[in-house]
Amino acid sequence: MPRRFAKRLDGIQPFHVMEVLAKARQLEAAGRSIVHMEIGEPDFPTPEPILAAAQRALRQEPMHYTPALGLPALREAIARHYGDRYGVEVSPARIVVTAGSSAALLLAAGMLLDPGRRLLLADPGYPCNRHFARFVGAEAAGVPVGPETAYQLTADLVECHWSPETAAVLLASPSNPTGTVVPGEELKAISATVARLGGTLIVDEIYHGLTYGEHAPSVLEVNEEAFVVNSFSKFFNMTGWRLGWLVVPQEYVRAADTLQQNLYIAAPTPAQHAALAAFEPETLAILEQRRQEMRQRRDYLLPALRELGFGLPLEPQGAFYLYADCSRFTQDSHGFALDVLDRAGVAITPGLDFGSNQPERHVRFAYTTSLENLREGVARLRAHLGR
Repeated sequence: MPRRFAKRLDGIQPFHVMEVLAKARQLEAAGRSIVHMEIGEPDFPTPEPILAAAQRALRQEPMHYTPALGLPALREAIARHYGDRYGVEVSPARIVVTAGSSAALLLAAGMLLDPGRRLLLADPGYPCNRHFARFVGAEAAGVPVGPETAYQLTADLVECHWSPETAAVLLASPSNPTGTVVPGEELKAISATVARLGGTLIVDEIYHGLTYGEHAPSVLEVNEEAFVVNSFSKFFNMTGWRLGWLVVPQEYVRAADTLQQNLYIAAPTPAQHAALAAFEPETLAILEQRRQEMRQRRDYLLPALRELGFGLPLEPQGAFYLYADCSRFTQDSHGFALDVLDRAGVAITPGLDFGSNQPERHVRFAYTTSLENLREGVARLRAHLGR
């Protein structure tokens, strides 16, 4: 008898980059050298002060469940972080510690989106954002964006694409896959537009801290009622620890507490103790050095790819991605990514992962590997493309 699958699975697709990664691993197992520019994971290890904090906690602290909203000391540390970095006062009571930013986004979707409602978001964008909306029965309405708006939504676009079914707008700044930032004035205008139309603003800020020259403002600087998603994965180099947070308006705290209890009880206890060291001066000094190294990588790879013929009309201000137009070489970015991997030994992500706005014309490069590896990758691409 055929198995029955829930209909919500119909609109949730796997990451195409995982196909690239799986093939890359097969080639490596067969002895091939692969330059990895496909996965959005920093290559730096977790900073030593965070590891030391985890080790102390494992020896000294009981590893039981924490409160569903998180360790009080960690919630307080995150709240202080908003004061130190942005000059914004945020009550620790509004901080929800989550099992990664994915869990934070799922909590936000669960609290804000009913079946049949719409979530407006930029296309291209991070694929899980639209999948979370689908998971709770809502529609993810991708708005095509391009270099003319720095691949970001604007207040005018929100107004134009609003409908009676729209419940919320999701921004990502800096964004994945484009690395662009929503400027402060535009963030303020979008906030005002969403509020006037009766919706809720959610802002993914998981790449905050990884900006190069331009400050990425937090939405909390202009709108204390917004939902804010952040993570210890990217800037703090804690991907495997699975820890993030969500800032919610005060009236949503109890709902977040209830939903989190039912979904997964609490974020991992060892990770929460480790993260207490994330905001210490010693850790922040290490992270600043790494941010500067990321900037050097961007500043090398951007002109190198342009020289090869990839279209990159903007200089990304943050994250660690370059979203490149590859139409000079192909109209099939997926096939192109597999061909580049097989023939040149360079792993990149096809645009299919990021939405329906000309994905066949784009690929994403992640500069999450050393400058030496990036140079080798560019040399291989140059030889492969006959440049």
